[in-house]
Amino acid sequence: MRRVFTSLLILVFAGALLLFGAGLWWLHEPIPLRLAPGSQVVDLEIEPGTPASGVAEVIVASGADVPAVLLHAWFRFSGQARLIKAGSYELVPGTTPRKLLSMLVRGEEALKSVTLVEGWTFNQVRAALQKAEQLSPDTLNLAPEAIMEKLGKPGVHPEGRFFPDTYTYAKGSSDLAVLKRAARAMDKRLDAAWSLRSPDTPLKTPDEALILASIVEKETGKPSDRPQIGGVFSNRLRLGMLLQTDPTVIYGLGSKFDGNLRKRDLLADTPYNTYTRAGLPPTPIAMPGRAALLAAVQPAPTKAIYFVARGDGSSQFSASLDEHNRAVNKYIRGQ
Repeated sequence: MRRVFTSLLILVFAGALLLFGAGLWWLHEPIPLRLAPGSQVVDLEIEPGTPASGVAEVIVASGADVPAVLLHAWFRFSGQARLIKAGSYELVPGTTPRKLLSMLVRGEEALKSVTLVEGWTFNQVRAALQKAEQLSPDTLNLAPEAIMEKLGKPGVHPEGRFFPDTYTYAKGSSDLAVLKRAARAMDKRLDAAWSLRSPDTPLKTPDEALILASIVEKETGKPSDRPQIGGVFSNRLRLGMLLQTDPTVIYGLGSKFDGNLRKRDLLADTPYNTYTRAGLPPTPIAMPGRAALLAAVQPAPTKAIYFVARGDGSSQFSASLDEHNRAVNKYIRGQ
């Protein structure tokens, strides 16, 4: 009888070892996935308050080819079932049950991204957000004024108030949340740039620096020319000269601009026509990047008050009208 009992214990122990070994093997084996045509991942949406058993069922229903009861047992056995976080996840080929649980516990949601480009206008920013993948268009039907109010900036013109960068977000996030991050980023970058301003800058406020930086951004064809362009406009402001910059005129024309800037456009007075009005325009005309912000507050020391495009992206700078006219003849008229 004792031998039979001993044999049974050995069998039970061996069975337990086999089961344990099989469990360890399974935890490190990739989960088979049922991928939709054209897709490389299985999308998971875990709603807040979903119990561990429900999470397992969602994973299987979404495309994981594994018994839900087995996943649930693993979640419970790990002791981390209650730590699983709600969110949007992506299950990629090669994911093991162990990696899956780690992803859910850490809340490593599947992130998307949208890029806001230097020199873009607010309208272009809104268009990019509307096209962004799986970003909730909560601002779609809001006027710019309403958007700025929701961002805690009532009465502030939205142009130039968002920092150009690539922003990641969880699937289903609000476009307003992305705008809020971009607005905070611009505030931070502008404050940092303003703290580094040259002692002799003609700019009186951070807002003026933002406006000038937006002009520098739109006028720059070659990145290394930014400080020089900032120097030209700073010199003009000191001398009380008209800035005479085409991008502000184009911005003031709005939808009336057809791609061809005519003489009558330069003569038509608007708040943004720097050929008819002295000083800076009332608001930025685009989103400046960090380099443009620095070029506005730390312009290159130069005597130049004119510049003209050379045709290769760079600019020719001149300290006198005669020099400028010669440069225009050479680079524009080909004389």
